[in-house]
Amino acid sequence: MARNAEKAMTKLARWRTAKLAEGKVSDRRPYLATECSILGECEKWRRQIIGEISRKVAQIQNTGLTEFKIRDLNDEINKLLREKGHWEDRIIELGGVNYRKLGPKMLDHEGKAIPGNRGYKYFGSARDLPGVRELFEKNPLPHRGKLVES
Repeated sequence: MARNAEKAMTKLARWRTAKLAEGKVSDRRPYLATECSILGECEKWRRQIIGEISRKVAQIQNTGLTEFKIRDLNDEINKLLREKGHWEDRIIELGGVNYRKLGPKMLDHEGKAIPGNRGYKYFGSARDLPGVRELFEKNPLPHRGKLVES
């Protein structure tokens, strides 16, 4: 007689193959956005990325995380933001909605962009890390209008 674990695996395997045959099991997100040529799928992958970003932003709010975990989460969030931009570009190429014009802008309480770092953002506890705090404390460059006045 087979063990319960073996029975469960065979049931799981049969269920998974049945769902794959029905097309209900979600496939993996394509590595490149240009590999997807269906507008609806592109929007589905964009929504999936937004969900991942929101989960990771919620995780990074935890001040009890180690410095390394906070840095890793922040890097993953920035990677996902970059990937979301690629999917938005692909949606525009396929004739879809321009989410960059419609979507909300990044506000200070969601993440601050450091000038000169090409859009790298710091979220939650990452703003309090050593080295990052000093970036926010620096005086910003003088405004161009103030340079002309002096």
